[in-house]
Amino acid sequence: MSLRKYLTSRVFFVQVLIVLAIIVTLVYLFMHWLTFTTDHGHEIEVPNLSKLTEEQVEEKLDDLDLNYVLLDSVDYRSDFPQYSVVEQNPTPGTKVKVGRKIYIKINTSGFSSVRIPDLVNKTYREAVPTLKALGLEEGTVTYVPNLGKDMVLEMRFKGRNLNAGDRVLKSSKIDLVLGDGKMSYEEEENAADTLASPIEEEIPVDE
Repeated sequence: MSLRKYLTSRVFFVQVLIVLAIIVTLVYLFMHWLTFTTDHGHEIEVPNLSKLTEEQVEEKLDDLDLNYVLLDSVDYRSDFPQYSVVEQNPTPGTKVKVGRKIYIKINTSGFSSVRIPDLVNKTYREAVPTLKALGLEEGTVTYVPNLGKDMVLEMRFKGRNLNAGDRVLKSSKIDLVLGDGKMSYEEEENAADTLASPIEEEIPVDE
């Protein structure tokens, strides 16, 4: 039988169908095996670990066949218990597979202290970002007669003057006394003694 007749014969088409059937069966079996080995479709919802201790996290994730990795601690946040979870990834409600690692960050035990920078004679626009970079907050802003408009004349904490190098706890609110830019040179000299006395008591330090 010539090749041309063979390619157009019924025997050839039957063989082609058999080969296609075998290929389809093999693909189906492979996909079924792949689904089984990768545990496809069996997903776990990530629980909310917020405010749990590391021991509680381990116990909770063990029950769900999940793992965790402690990345690091974050600056103290008063709205979370000490040494509790502040952040997690993936977030609660995310669907993950068995054995997935959940990354967590833990709250520290309390606010640490920082040294007050020298902001006197700095502008208000320079002072505020400097405070925030150190973990401090802007408190009350008071204006007094002075040539330097928006220039920092004093730094205060709870009514007392602060000097550069004094220590306060992070998240403390630092009050600023600024010049209003409405004073003459003569008036400024006469008013130099009207500013509050320097701090007399030490700021509590949390080393």
